[in-house]
Amino acid sequence: MSVFDRVESNVRSYCRSWPVVFTTANGSTIRDRAGNEYLDFFAGAGALNYGHNHPVLKDALLEYVASDSVTHSLDMHTAAKEAFLETLSSVILEPRRLDYKVMFPGPTGTNAVEAALKLARKVTGREHIVSFTNAFHGMTLGSLSVTGNSMKRSGAGVPLHFGTSMPYCNYLDEGSSLHVLESLLGNSGSGLDHPAAVIVETVQGEGGINLATATWLRRLAALCRRHDILLILDDIQMGIGRTGPFFSFEAAGIVPDIVTMSKSLSGYGLPLAITMFRSDLDVWEPGEHNGTFRGNNPAFVTATAALDRFWRDDALTTDVMRKGEIVETHLAALAGTSASPHADERGRGLIWGLSFADGGTASKVCAEAFDHGLLVETSGPEGEVVKLMPPLTIADDELVRGLGILADATRDVASPDAILATGSTR
Repeated sequence: MSVFDRVESNVRSYCRSWPVVFTTANGSTIRDRAGNEYLDFFAGAGALNYGHNHPVLKDALLEYVASDSVTHSLDMHTAAKEAFLETLSSVILEPRRLDYKVMFPGPTGTNAVEAALKLARKVTGREHIVSFTNAFHGMTLGSLSVTGNSMKRSGAGVPLHFGTSMPYCNYLDEGSSLHVLESLLGNSGSGLDHPAAVIVETVQGEGGINLATATWLRRLAALCRRHDILLILDDIQMGIGRTGPFFSFEAAGIVPDIVTMSKSLSGYGLPLAITMFRSDLDVWEPGEHNGTFRGNNPAFVTATAALDRFWRDDALTTDVMRKGEIVETHLAALAGTSASPHADERGRGLIWGLSFADGGTASKVCAEAFDHGLLVETSGPEGEVVKLMPPLTIADDELVRGLGILADATRDVASPDAILATGSTR
C-alpha cells in the first residue's frame, strides 16, 4: 500500500480520478513521477487562472522569500499587505467606482462566505439567508447552509438552519424563478422570514455550469433593493477573469453589497481570501471576526504581481473571450455529432460544461481523457457535466489540443444519444 492509502483519510477525492504522483508543473502542463505530461483543464478548481508557476509571479515570490521579509502577520500592517491594498484599489476598485472596504477573513473561500453571512446578519439584525438551487458556497456550517448539494449538506451532521433555497435562473424558467421569491416576500403567510441577504453565483461551477443571464441578475439586484435585502455575490471561482472581466458580475451592470473572492486571487495557488463590502456596512468591532492565517504575505506578493501584470488593461479579458469562442465552437461541433440535433454546450469566457444523461458517462469521459493526457473533472448534482476550466493564459494550440482529446474521449465513451440538449445561456 502507498503512504496515501496507509495514512491519508478516505475523504481524499481528486487523487482517485487521477491516480498518479504529480511532481512538476509549468503553465498549462503538469507532470507525474513517470514523466507523463497532462494538459490541465482543471486549474486547481479555479485557483490557477494564470497557470502553474507563472514566471512573473514566481520571481516576485522568490525575491520576497529570499529577502527574509515577513511571512506570517495576523492582521498587522506589512509592506506586502500595503502594496496589495494599494494595487487592488488603484487597478481594480477605483476604475470600476466600487467603494468597497476589504476584509481578510481567513485563507479560504468558505472563510470569505462565513464572514459575509455574519456581516449581513450583524448589519440587518436578521438571521435568514436566501440562496439558490444547485449553489455551492463552501464546506463549513454557515456555507453549507446556503449550499444546495444534498451529499455535501448531509456531511454537516447537524441541522443547517436559517437558509432557504430558491430556484436559480432557468431552474424552472427565467421568468418564474424570481417571481417565486418575490411572491413569498410579499405574502405574510408564506413562512419566509425577511432575509438578511441573498447569496448568488453568476455561474454555478460546482452546480453544473449553470448560467444566470444578465437580465435575471439585474432583476435580482432590484428585488433586493426593493425589499432592503443585502446582495452577496460569491465570485470565488468565477471571478479574477474566469468569465472574462475581473468580476463576473460586471457584464450584468450590477453592484453587489458584498463580494467574496479567493481561489485565483493570489494568482499562484497560495491561500488568500477577501470579503469586500460597501463602506457603510463596515460595522465590525476590532477583533470581532479574526483568524490566525488571514495575513498571508507571500500570497499578497503574488496577488499584487498578478494584478499589476494582468489587470492594468483589458487585454486578458479580450483574450479570454476570444478563447471562449474557440471552446464554444469545438463543443458545439462535438455536441452536434450526437443523435439529438439540438444538443448544445453551456459556458462563458473560459468556464464551460458538456452535459450527459448521467454521471457515469461524464466520469468515464473524464477517465478516458486522463488516460490520453488531459485533466478534466465533473460537476453538477449527479456529476453529469464535464467541466472545462483551463488556465486563462493557455496557448491556443494547447487549448485546441485539449479540446481534441476531450472530443476523442467523448466519442469513445458516449453513446450517440448520451449528450443532452442543454441550451447555451449567455
